[in-house]
Amino acid sequence: MKMKTKKAAAKRFSFTGSGKIKMKKSLLRHILTSKSPSRKRKMRKAGLVSDSDRKLVIACLPYGS
Repeated sequence: MKMKTKKAAAKRFSFTGSGKIKMKKSLLRHILTSKSPSRKRKMRKAGLVSDSDRKLVIACLPYGS
């Protein structure tokens, strides 16, 4: 049988051209008054999944590995 993609992971992660995994940074949904403007500005940019979590994400996204 073909492996199915975990749709929750597919909505949250995508692959770059070089094979790294992009993700949106967390902690930008509420209680923003206590966070500095520079911190909020940095969280707008996409982040990369760390090497330790990479295996878990690839297991959910078999098409990109």
